Amino acid sequence: MKKQLEKILEQRIMILDGAMGTMIQAYQFSEEDYRGERFKDYEVLLKGNNDLLTLTQPEAIKEIHREYLAVGADIIETNTFSSTTIAMADYGMEDLVYELNYEAARLAREAADEFTAKEPHKPRFVAGSMGPTNKTASMSPDVNDPGFRAVTFDELRIAYKQQAEALLDGGADILLVETVFDTLNAKAGLFAIEEIKAERGIDIPIMLSGTITDASGRTLSGQTAEAFLISVSHIPLLTVGFNCALGANLLQPHLEAIAPKTDLAISAHPNAGLPNAFGEYDESPEQMAEQIESYLKRDLINIVGGCCGTTPGHIRAIADLASNYKPRQMKSLVK
Repeated sequence: MKKQLEKILEQRIMILDGAMGTMIQAYQFSEEDYRGERFKDYEVLLKGNNDLLTLTQPEAIKEIHREYLAVGADIIETNTFSSTTIAMADYGMEDLVYELNYEAARLAREAADEFTAKEPHKPRFVAGSMGPTNKTASMSPDVNDPGFRAVTFDELRIAYKQQAEALLDGGADILLVETVFDTLNAKAGLFAIEEIKAERGIDIPIMLSGTITDASGRTLSGQTAEAFLISVSHIPLLTVGFNCALGANLLQPHLEAIAPKTDLAISAHPNAGLPNAFGEYDESPEQMAEQIESYLKRDLINIVGGCCGTTPGHIRAIADLASNYKPRQMKSLVK
């Protein structure tokens, strides 16, 4: 699988899908919709637990995948951003983690295979989404106790390993460790994936995507883009890049910072601009594509898609634009 992806990346820019949450919001699901029949008597409010919709509204999730595939996405992400025991503890749903990841990967696999069957010349891939969790291993959540940590490296490793195993069992081709605000969290996930690779005797393509949180140009745990790259360079990755927090124009300097310093493929899936006063994203597909064209002209990326606020319209505009450009050249892939 990794060799197949590398071959495609030599030939063209690959397209990642857009936001799952934005598309889910458009459905305006009620508390009852989130619960479905299975969880109708559950003691905790469930509205907002988007990953649970994999079990209670599977056709909606599958249709979202299809919409992104229909506009040109090569890679679709599973609906599993928060499907770890650590994040699911907020809802008391730790026991559902394997099922959530397995079923999400299965739904995405079915959708991807549908489109691959229709267009064999354009194979579609499933990326198992592994979010950062809602805890950080590098910083204390208590200003009065700077030495305190809400989670340990080993707890993160165990949680990520369970998630990754289920995603692979369900049919994921790639594991995407994304929206990394704390590199120590990410390293726990990457360590878990390396364990699985050794135990199963397989080579798993890994995409790693950090997030620059504000105008400081650093991750939440304090690293610059270049420092983030260096600190994960010991892991055999398929891609490294950035997503979320910023719009395409504000993300560009950070892509420029790492592009000359790595032979890895580079990915980017920025937000549709910055949120407005109501937390909504106003940037149109045309506006976002215009900004991403600067990435393409500067030879910065190999995989591009969208994060918060993006829709199939955004991905179509990006895919149409990217088809006119050659992919960023990587020394490690150039024969």
